[in-house]
Amino acid sequence: MVPEPEFESYYGKQIIKTPTWKTPDVPIYLFVGGLAGASGVLAEGAALSGRPALERVARSAAAGGAVVGTVALVHDLGRPERFLNMLRVLKVTSPLSVGSYILAPFGGLSAAAAASNLTGKLPRLGRLAGLGTAAFGPPLATYTAALLSNTAVPAWHEAHRELPFVFAGSGMAAAGGMAMLFTPKAENGPARRMAIGGAVVELAGAELLKRRLGMVAEPYEQGRPGWLMKTARNMTAGSAVLSLLGGRSRLVSTVCGATYVAASVLTRFGVFEAGIASAKDPKYTVVPQKERLAARNGGAKVHQPS
Repeated sequence: MVPEPEFESYYGKQIIKTPTWKTPDVPIYLFVGGLAGASGVLAEGAALSGRPALERVARSAAAGGAVVGTVALVHDLGRPERFLNMLRVLKVTSPLSVGSYILAPFGGLSAAAAASNLTGKLPRLGRLAGLGTAAFGPPLATYTAALLSNTAVPAWHEAHRELPFVFAGSGMAAAGGMAMLFTPKAENGPARRMAIGGAVVELAGAELLKRRLGMVAEPYEQGRPGWLMKTARNMTAGSAVLSLLGGRSRLVSTVCGATYVAASVLTRFGVFEAGIASAKDPKYTVVPQKERLAARNGGAKVHQPS
């Protein structure tokens, strides 16, 4: 009888290739995608509820985030024509291809809506563009989670269930926080509520991620990624509590808004660096494979490589 093969790395050597995505280009792209997408939804809510100052800030954030995200993506790709080439064919099995078809129309629609709002020209077309921005907002805020999860990187791939919620919540907190920074307190109630709701979604998603992933969640808790995630978690939780207790104060809104935005940035850098760390350590690739093999064979004990 031939024994079952074991999954081992060669003398502890790295098994999968480390992603070649650039830093800070990709973490910034992850951040502004969430900020812009959630801002597009917030802007439309402000328009429907008659809050012109909030609408102006949110539409500017959506359009500005789309511009920054496009620049970061193009810089990571190396040449602008590579981004344009991705728009030649829609490949539904590729998150990056689908994401390009989300980012491109969102960028155009958000720019049109912001321009109309700021200049007062073509208001009907501006409102239609705003509705389109709101429609593309949630996919823009979350598709980057699918983009990371669709790789072989253990800390990203294994977190495919929770990562979209973490990114959605983080984007909501950032959009709400950005609006809290620049909107008068008479109109920033929806922004504050979005930020608090986003904080709850993000913190719950991150906690579920750590509990379900077990050992594979270690990169989210150790080293520099662990410090980034812990700092972001504490900042987000603290801002949510402070927003609830004293959110009507202009000073509190400003402090909490800036903290929400900074925490969202740290979350994206933390998630990105946790994935890189898990790709470099072979145990995060080997042990889950052994566990799945053991489960198929009736629960044999798994040996973790040192």
